[in-house]
Amino acid sequence: MKVSLFATCLVDMFQTNVGKATVEVLERVGCEVDFPEGQICCGQPAYNSGYVKESKEAMKQMIKTFERSEYVVTPSGSCATMFKEYPHVFKDDPVWKDKANKLAAKTYELTQFIVQVLKVEDVGAKLTGRATYHTSCHMTRLLGVKDEPMKLLEKVEGLEFTPLPNAHNCCGFGGTFSVKMGNISEQMVDEKVHHIEEVQADYLIGADCGCLMNIGGRSKRLEKPVKVMHIAEVLNSR
Repeated sequence: MKVSLFATCLVDMFQTNVGKATVEVLERVGCEVDFPEGQICCGQPAYNSGYVKESKEAMKQMIKTFERSEYVVTPSGSCATMFKEYPHVFKDDPVWKDKANKLAAKTYELTQFIVQVLKVEDVGAKLTGRATYHTSCHMTRLLGVKDEPMKLLEKVEGLEFTPLPNAHNCCGFGGTFSVKMGNISEQMVDEKVHHIEEVQADYLIGADCGCLMNIGGRSKRLEKPVKVMHIAEVLNSR
């Protein structure tokens, strides 16, 4: 099965190991992975800030970049959700409507692809310690991917899983929200860090780099010992 990696900006700029882990996990479960070099930002920051017209140029570039891909897989529920938004953005555009629909239909978040498409729940990962999982808002509420990460984490050898209290609560990142509403964002992430400490987790696992950067950054400032890991890194642990 041929898969094109949609790396995302945060992976490309800050967490390249997540991209590497994603490729290695996909290859281990039998996929042939390529990386279309024309990919840029999906347009989400500009789009969510109200710059719809300006964001369309980035979206068109992404549609063209992945036009020949069989499947598009990304280690981000948020960015996968943005691709799913393209059909709405171009619904009245006779040139780009069908192309946007095709891209949305073949795009998957990493755990969603492994479980739903490949029908795999055990990727042979091993990681010893107590872990808890942060459910990112876009991935669960908009993309609808809830059970897939849990199915994969349950099969990780040596991992003791503890549910995170109030896991459904936002971590306070929200893209530009954390910049525009810094004081509120800080209170939200402090609550999240408190709950992670409450369950005495060795690892805080998530599936969106933005959330993990926010929680990890705050944990470090508060000198909390938890290790923050993207689920791709966990699934790539051997």
